[in-house]
Amino acid sequence: MALKKIVTRQYQAVVQQALNSTAELPLPPEGWICTVRKALNMSGAQLARRLKATRAWVHRTEKAELAGGVTLNTMKNMADAMGCRFVYAIVPNGSIDDLVFTQARKKAVALVKKTSTQMALEAQTLSDDQIHYEIDRLTREVAENMPSDFWDDQ
Repeated sequence: MALKKIVTRQYQAVVQQALNSTAELPLPPEGWICTVRKALNMSGAQLARRLKATRAWVHRTEKAELAGGVTLNTMKNMADAMGCRFVYAIVPNGSIDDLVFTQARKKAVALVKKTSTQMALEAQTLSDDQIHYEIDRLTREVAENMPSDFWDDQ
């Protein structure tokens, strides 16, 4: 196996591990800052003192988290002040393999469609079975080789 494929597989394993760890971890209705603070029975004023900030700032930050307006650094500082650690990850909605397969399928369908159109112009059309076979074959090939234009949309 080529070095590039080995490295890609290692990255995929890291992402899959993150996905497995956070599979069902929805954002609490009040956000993480407020939920953890309340779980600790810590008031907004107490958290503010730990952060050397105002209670109003803590309240605004809790609301901003829900709106997606909090920086990663702020989340880390809030977590630290509550004796917690901030965990950040980007995980796929499905498995990495599913994402790669879906993209490979798109690429294969586009290529077969383009080729079929050209062949039809030359009166050399393929049957539906041949088209499906080629799409399946190309999907596997593209997913395995992941060419440099793999994620380019056509």
